[in-house]
Amino acid sequence: MTERAAPPSSPLLDVCDVGKHFGGVYALNGATLAVEAGEVHALIGPNGAGKTTLIHTLSGALRADAGRIRFAGQEVGGRAMHERAALGLARSYQITNVFARLSVLDNVTLAVQARTRDWGTSFRFWRPFARDTAIVEEARALLERVGLGALAGRRAGNLSHGEQRCLEVALALGTRPRLLLLDEPMAGMGPEESARMVELVERLARQVTLLLVEHDMDAVFRLADRISVLVGGRVIASGLPDEIRADAEVRRAYLGDEA
Repeated sequence: MTERAAPPSSPLLDVCDVGKHFGGVYALNGATLAVEAGEVHALIGPNGAGKTTLIHTLSGALRADAGRIRFAGQEVGGRAMHERAALGLARSYQITNVFARLSVLDNVTLAVQARTRDWGTSFRFWRPFARDTAIVEEARALLERVGLGALAGRRAGNLSHGEQRCLEVALALGTRPRLLLLDEPMAGMGPEESARMVELVERLARQVTLLLVEHDMDAVFRLADRISVLVGGRVIASGLPDEIRADAEVRRAYLGDEA
């Protein structure tokens, strides 16, 4: 009896015909893409293409008006943001979003504690988390991973812009994500900070699947295993970096001479 070939594995993230409109303006219009486990998948496109709106709909910050979003084999389109995070879908923000008045360590400790809390059986969340050695040590390890270990005691609001972006990545890692959505992590950075962020993303790529939104094409083509191009709310091309460079429609719509 001839053995049947095993069916292809499903992508970690499967987005099909997602739409989102604001009044009569369609920010997303049938957006479709797939992110495979273990890859760095870059999402690029001109300003106003709908990239951040797509990240919002994937994370649950916005509810899609149409289409399907499946993560790790489960339909998540109707789930709240915290429910998606519990499944392993985490994100960073285009605008830095940290607790400026708390220390760097306290920021990450709160993220770890939020993941490990048990609301149903105790009031453990309200106890001083400094007494929980395991949580604090995990937070310190995350700071080491993003290069902020030496700044654990500094007030988060006193960090440089690039350091705050790294701290935000550590907050997202505190949820132990299977897929991390990075929305323009190098936005507003100078060359040195951008280089450090590229190195951080390269390290993260060995540990977690990444969907990266970024305008820095040098960084995109250095980091990405695959690239999807979003224009006018829809994905016009997905493929390997060399395929995207050579795609005539992509060159006309976005890359131009940069290709």
